[in-house]
Amino acid sequence: MPSSDLGGRGQLPTIVISADDGDADRLFPANVLAPLREHGRVVHVGGDLSVLDVEDRRSAEVLLTSWGTHEISAGVLDGFSSLEAIIHTGGSVKRLLTDDAWETGVRVSTQVERNAEAVAEYAAAMIVASLKGVFRLRRDYIREGATLDRGPRLDTLGITAKTVGLVGASRVGRAVARLIARHDLQVLVYDPYVDAVEADSLGARLTSLETLMRDSDVVSLHAPATPGTRGMITRRLLESMSPGATLINTARGSIVDQDALIDVLRTRDLFAILDVTEPMVPAADSALWALENVFLTPHLAGATGSDLQRLGRGAVDEAIRVLTGEELAHRVRAEDLSRIA
Repeated sequence: MPSSDLGGRGQLPTIVISADDGDADRLFPANVLAPLREHGRVVHVGGDLSVLDVEDRRSAEVLLTSWGTHEISAGVLDGFSSLEAIIHTGGSVKRLLTDDAWETGVRVSTQVERNAEAVAEYAAAMIVASLKGVFRLRRDYIREGATLDRGPRLDTLGITAKTVGLVGASRVGRAVARLIARHDLQVLVYDPYVDAVEADSLGARLTSLETLMRDSDVVSLHAPATPGTRGMITRRLLESMSPGATLINTARGSIVDQDALIDVLRTRDLFAILDVTEPMVPAADSALWALENVFLTPHLAGATGSDLQRLGRGAVDEAIRVLTGEELAHRVRAEDLSRIA
């Protein structure tokens, strides 16, 4: 059953947190939730909003959702007569709301900006590690089990004067550009929605996808999963990458032709760092598990562990904006869905 940590039903606005107990504890520890308690009654319910009682449903002005929240339809929202906004603590809201829920006109916000910061930190770290040869030389060191002949191998390593290609000037792509700006790098960017002036403001040069893939020492993918981006990293593009180059994917597995990637990795001097694949967990017999030039991580680039508090804090700030009559800082509209993650 749902529980409230404040009494006085009807005296203050109601804020409903829809999250599994574990997610609620990680997203909203006491210090994060404290400012919100000053603005209303906080009611915690699990992922199933149907168990919320009639009065809490009627008085709820803000609904904070999480990964565990069940799909929200117009029917689920029936009875939320005072609802001002749904604030999602995760990134994408595509799975969360049905079409008819959007048609109700309820305002929707997401913590994609905060999550993007975490993904960008992972990607930037992997870019630096790749340019310094961390993954490649670790493989060679383990293979040989002896002191490496460092000279020829190290001559091609280093960050200075190297080229990094960012596929997508999304929130994550832009955050990555900011994080690597301190290094003496050439940054290329491909994004059909960005012009040369905007790319320059990111410290990058706008170029074609073909040029970026061919000329970059590291390619980092930051495009959304849409019908238009499915398989956009084709066999031809993968084969055009320079010997010794690295592909990093923290976006979505569907962006890459995965069968082609496996074939190219088997035959070319390339490296892949994959935090996402398609399916998200490769099949047990997938070559991705065994290839020595693949570094797999289990979709951990986004906010995890203590970093989840960033999302909770951002959601609390957004809820307070709603309750004090301010505009949402991170609003998502239905017309945005076709081009965002």
